[in-house]
Amino acid sequence: MLLANPISPDNLLSGSAALLDLSIVLFAECGLLVGFFLPGDTLLFAAGIDIAVGHISTSLTTFLVVAPIAAIAGNLVGYWIGYRAGPVVFDRPNSRLFRPEYVTRAHSFYERFGGWTVVVGRFVPIVRTVATVMAGVGRMRFALYALYSVIGAILWADGVLLLGHQLGKVKFVREHKGWIDYMVIAVVVLALVPTALHYWQGRRSRQRS
Repeated sequence: MLLANPISPDNLLSGSAALLDLSIVLFAECGLLVGFFLPGDTLLFAAGIDIAVGHISTSLTTFLVVAPIAAIAGNLVGYWIGYRAGPVVFDRPNSRLFRPEYVTRAHSFYERFGGWTVVVGRFVPIVRTVATVMAGVGRMRFALYALYSVIGAILWADGVLLLGHQLGKVKFVREHKGWIDYMVIAVVVLALVPTALHYWQGRRSRQRS
Protein backbone atom coordinates (compact mmCIF):
# COMPACT_ATOMS: atom_id res chain seq x y z
CA MET A 1 0.00 0.00 0.00
CA LEU A 2 1.20 3.47 -0.83
CA LEU A 3 0.58 4.87 2.66
CA ALA A 4 2.72 2.13 4.21
CA ASN A 5 5.69 3.20 2.11
CA PRO A 6 7.91 5.65 4.08
CA ILE A 7 9.17 7.25 0.86
CA SER A 8 5.74 7.59 -0.75
CA PRO A 9 4.53 11.06 -1.82
CA ASP A 10 1.79 11.04 0.83
CA ASN A 11 4.40 10.62 3.57
CA LEU A 12 7.26 12.76 2.28
CA LEU A 13 5.16 15.65 1.02
CA SER A 14 3.01 16.03 4.13
CA GLY A 15 3.47 18.93 6.50
CA SER A 16 5.69 22.01 6.33
CA ALA A 17 8.84 20.02 5.50
CA ALA A 18 7.63 18.97 2.04
CA LEU A 19 10.19 21.09 0.18
CA LEU A 20 13.04 19.97 2.44
CA ASP A 21 12.11 16.29 2.05
CA LEU A 22 11.87 16.65 -1.72
CA SER A 23 15.24 18.40 -1.87
CA ILE A 24 16.94 15.65 0.15
CA VAL A 25 15.51 12.96 -2.12
CA LEU A 26 16.55 14.79 -5.29
CA PHE A 27 20.06 15.38 -3.94
CA ALA A 28 20.51 11.72 -2.97
CA GLU A 29 19.00 10.34 -6.16
CA CYS A 30 21.04 12.59 -8.44
CA GLY A 31 24.37 12.26 -6.64
CA LEU A 32 24.65 9.23 -4.39
CA LEU A 33 24.78 5.73 -5.82
CA VAL A 34 22.64 4.50 -2.91
CA GLY A 35 19.87 6.84 -4.04
CA PHE A 36 18.95 5.01 -7.23
CA PHE A 37 15.78 3.59 -5.62
CA LEU A 38 14.39 6.96 -4.56
CA PRO A 39 11.22 8.21 -6.33
CA GLY A 40 12.35 11.61 -7.60
CA ASP A 41 9.99 11.68 -10.59
CA THR A 42 7.02 10.61 -8.49
CA LEU A 43 7.68 13.20 -5.78
CA LEU A 44 8.10 16.05 -8.28
CA PHE A 45 4.90 15.08 -10.05
CA ALA A 46 2.98 14.67 -6.77
CA ALA A 47 4.34 17.95 -5.42
CA GLY A 48 3.06 19.80 -8.46
CA ILE A 49 -0.39 18.30 -7.94
CA ASP A 50 -0.40 19.05 -4.20
CA ILE A 51 0.58 22.66 -4.83
CA ALA A 52 -2.22 23.02 -7.38
CA VAL A 53 -4.87 21.67 -4.99
CA GLY A 54 -3.52 23.58 -1.98
CA HIS A 55 -2.20 20.63 0.04
CA ILE A 56 1.24 22.28 0.06
CA SER A 57 1.37 25.87 1.23
CA THR A 58 4.85 26.62 -0.14
CA SER A 59 4.60 28.46 -3.43
CA LEU A 60 5.23 26.83 -6.80
CA THR A 61 7.89 29.45 -7.52
CA THR A 62 9.88 28.37 -4.48
CA PHE A 63 9.74 24.75 -5.59
CA LEU A 64 10.79 25.72 -9.12
CA VAL A 65 13.90 27.41 -7.72
CA VAL A 66 14.92 24.98 -4.97
CA ALA A 67 14.26 21.64 -6.70
CA PRO A 68 16.74 22.17 -9.58
CA ILE A 69 19.35 23.47 -7.12
CA ALA A 70 19.06 20.26 -5.08
CA ALA A 71 19.41 18.15 -8.23
CA ILE A 72 22.42 20.17 -9.43
CA ALA A 73 24.10 19.90 -6.02
CA GLY A 74 23.60 16.14 -6.11
CA ASN A 75 25.12 15.95 -9.58
CA LEU A 76 28.21 17.87 -8.54
CA VAL A 77 28.74 15.59 -5.55
CA GLY A 78 28.18 12.52 -7.74
CA TYR A 79 30.73 13.78 -10.25
CA TRP A 80 33.25 14.33 -7.47
CA ILE A 81 32.65 10.82 -6.12
CA GLY A 82 33.20 9.33 -9.56
CA TYR A 83 36.25 11.49 -10.26
CA ARG A 84 37.98 10.80 -6.96
CA ALA A 85 36.90 7.28 -6.03
CA GLY A 86 35.76 5.82 -9.34
CA PRO A 87 39.10 4.75 -10.83
CA VAL A 88 40.12 3.14 -7.53
CA VAL A 89 36.84 1.26 -7.21
CA PHE A 90 36.93 0.06 -10.82
CA ASP A 91 40.60 -0.97 -10.70
CA ARG A 92 39.79 -4.45 -9.43
CA PRO A 93 40.63 -7.08 -12.07
CA ASN A 94 38.84 -9.88 -10.18
CA SER A 95 35.61 -7.96 -9.60
CA ARG A 96 32.58 -9.02 -11.62
CA LEU A 97 30.79 -5.72 -11.11
CA PHE A 98 33.56 -3.11 -11.19
CA ARG A 99 36.01 -3.63 -14.02
CA PRO A 100 38.83 -1.35 -15.25
CA GLU A 101 37.48 -1.35 -18.81
CA TYR A 102 34.29 0.33 -17.57
CA VAL A 103 36.34 3.49 -16.95
CA THR A 104 37.62 3.44 -20.53
CA ARG A 105 34.13 2.80 -21.90
CA ALA A 106 32.66 5.61 -19.81
CA HIS A 107 35.32 8.03 -21.00
CA SER A 108 34.72 7.10 -24.63
CA PHE A 109 30.94 7.32 -24.22
CA TYR A 110 31.07 10.84 -22.82
CA GLU A 111 33.63 11.90 -25.37
CA ARG A 112 31.23 10.77 -28.11
CA PHE A 113 27.90 12.06 -26.83
CA GLY A 114 29.10 14.87 -24.56
CA GLY A 115 26.73 16.85 -22.38
CA TRP A 116 23.56 15.46 -23.93
CA THR A 117 24.22 12.27 -21.98
CA VAL A 118 23.71 14.26 -18.77
CA VAL A 119 20.56 15.97 -20.04
CA VAL A 120 18.80 12.91 -21.47
CA GLY A 121 19.90 10.63 -18.64
CA ARG A 122 18.25 12.98 -16.19
CA PHE A 123 14.82 11.78 -17.28
CA VAL A 124 15.55 8.06 -16.77
CA PRO A 125 15.50 6.58 -13.23
CA ILE A 126 18.68 4.77 -12.19
CA VAL A 127 20.45 6.21 -15.25
CA ARG A 128 20.36 9.71 -13.74
CA THR A 129 22.02 8.29 -10.60
CA VAL A 130 24.72 6.27 -12.33
CA ALA A 131 25.42 8.66 -15.21
CA THR A 132 26.61 11.45 -12.97
CA VAL A 133 29.14 9.20 -11.21
CA MET A 134 30.28 7.74 -14.52
CA ALA A 135 30.84 11.27 -15.83
CA GLY A 136 33.44 11.70 -13.10
CA VAL A 137 34.90 8.25 -13.70
CA GLY A 138 35.18 9.02 -17.41
CA ARG A 139 36.88 12.35 -16.67
CA MET A 140 34.29 14.38 -18.56
CA ARG A 141 35.35 18.03 -18.66
CA PHE A 142 33.86 19.57 -15.51
CA ALA A 143 32.81 22.90 -17.04
CA LEU A 144 30.87 21.08 -19.77
CA TYR A 145 29.38 18.66 -17.26
CA ALA A 146 28.28 21.47 -14.93
CA LEU A 147 26.64 23.39 -17.80
CA TYR A 148 24.59 20.44 -19.03
CA SER A 149 23.82 19.41 -15.47
CA VAL A 150 22.18 22.80 -14.88
CA ILE A 151 20.24 22.55 -18.15
CA GLY A 152 19.10 19.01 -17.40
CA ALA A 153 18.13 19.80 -13.81
CA ILE A 154 15.95 22.73 -14.82
CA LEU A 155 14.27 20.85 -17.66
CA TRP A 156 13.65 17.77 -15.51
CA ALA A 157 12.75 19.15 -12.08
CA ASP A 158 10.80 22.18 -13.24
CA GLY A 159 9.27 20.31 -16.18
CA VAL A 160 7.85 17.52 -14.02
CA LEU A 161 6.72 20.00 -11.36
CA LEU A 162 4.87 22.12 -13.91
CA LEU A 163 3.34 19.03 -15.51
CA GLY A 164 2.03 17.89 -12.14
CA HIS A 165 0.78 21.39 -11.37
CA GLN A 166 -1.17 21.60 -14.60
CA LEU A 167 -2.60 18.11 -14.24
CA GLY A 168 -3.48 18.93 -10.64
CA LYS A 169 -6.13 21.22 -12.03
CA VAL A 170 -7.82 18.25 -13.69
CA LYS A 171 -10.47 16.64 -11.50
CA PHE A 172 -9.72 13.07 -12.55
CA VAL A 173 -6.03 13.39 -11.62
CA ARG A 174 -6.84 14.94 -8.25
CA GLU A 175 -9.17 12.07 -7.42
CA HIS A 176 -6.74 9.34 -8.52
CA LYS A 177 -3.41 10.39 -6.99
CA GLY A 178 -2.74 6.77 -6.13
CA TRP A 179 -2.15 6.19 -9.84
CA ILE A 180 0.86 8.49 -9.92
CA ASP A 181 3.36 5.63 -9.56
CA TYR A 182 1.80 3.84 -12.53
CA MET A 183 1.82 7.03 -14.61
CA VAL A 184 5.52 7.55 -13.90
CA ILE A 185 6.31 3.91 -14.70
CA ALA A 186 4.53 4.26 -18.04
CA VAL A 187 6.55 7.38 -18.87
CA VAL A 188 9.80 5.65 -17.86
CA VAL A 189 9.03 2.62 -20.03
CA LEU A 190 8.40 4.86 -23.02
CA ALA A 191 11.63 6.73 -22.31
CA LEU A 192 13.59 3.47 -22.18
CA VAL A 193 12.35 2.23 -25.57
CA PRO A 194 14.97 4.17 -27.62
CA THR A 195 17.71 3.02 -25.22
CA ALA A 196 16.61 -0.61 -25.53
CA LEU A 197 16.54 -0.37 -29.33
CA HIS A 198 19.99 1.16 -29.38
CA TYR A 199 21.32 -1.60 -27.11
CA TRP A 200 19.70 -4.31 -29.24
CA GLN A 201 21.12 -2.87 -32.46
CA GLY A 202 24.57 -2.58 -30.89
CA ARG A 203 24.44 -6.17 -29.70
CA ARG A 204 23.46 -7.42 -33.15
CA SER A 205 26.32 -5.46 -34.70
CA ARG A 206 28.82 -7.01 -32.27
CA GLN A 207 27.51 -10.51 -32.99
CA ARG A 208 27.94 -10.00 -36.74
CA SER A 209 31.50 -8.69 -36.35
